[in-house]
Amino acid sequence: MNAMPWDENTFLAKLREVGASAYHDKHPFHVLMNSGRLAPEAIRVWVSNRFYYQANIPVKDAAIVSNCPLREVRRLWIHRIIDHDGTQGEEGGIGAWLGLGEACGLSREELLAGRQVAPGVRFAVDAYVDFARRQPWPIAVASSLTELFAPDLMAKRLEAFERFYPWVQPRGLEYFKRRVTQARRDSDEALRLTLAYCVTGEMQAAAVRALENHGRARRWSLASSGLPPCCSSEPAC
Repeated sequence: MNAMPWDENTFLAKLREVGASAYHDKHPFHVLMNSGRLAPEAIRVWVSNRFYYQANIPVKDAAIVSNCPLREVRRLWIHRIIDHDGTQGEEGGIGAWLGLGEACGLSREELLAGRQVAPGVRFAVDAYVDFARRQPWPIAVASSLTELFAPDLMAKRLEAFERFYPWVQPRGLEYFKRRVTQARRDSDEALRLTLAYCVTGEMQAAAVRALENHGRARRWSLASSGLPPCCSSEPAC
């Protein structure tokens, strides 16, 4: 247990250290994806499994909001739910991912049914939502910091799809286009809250662990769901 709190620079360095080693952009699947070396079936399997994660993001964020007693924080965080669930006439990120699935040759019904979701993916996503429900809200916020450490990931993914996967209909890439700007905004917000509200040694250490555990779950439980057999050593967005 970290009895004495770290100063802000040390705390930030600890968080960045986790991000540098644990973020899922380093997983073999994403290396293959961004270099154009995945077959259509591997892309479809990933899209199907990743949809289960996408559909549960607003559930996770609703848990954070429900656990937070601070009105100003709830007002800041609630846009994440709307970004993914959408509003009347605007389908949000979940709708955009369904569009990606259709552009890859998958039906909405197939994605919504979740029949292709691997058990390891379902377990990891459900555990993440449960974590957000049970932990103090600043710790759950810290677990959302993953995108801070790969700010250009969505831009690289968009470029890779446009360059290497022309069989994916261009209209299906809307999710990636949205997240190019949303991811940076979201990670900046999460970092400000983490630094402001994780001020004890215990909370700081818990924040680092939360980020590490979430990064590991996304890296191995989500990404490996779409890997060719030669690259899939564990069930692993």
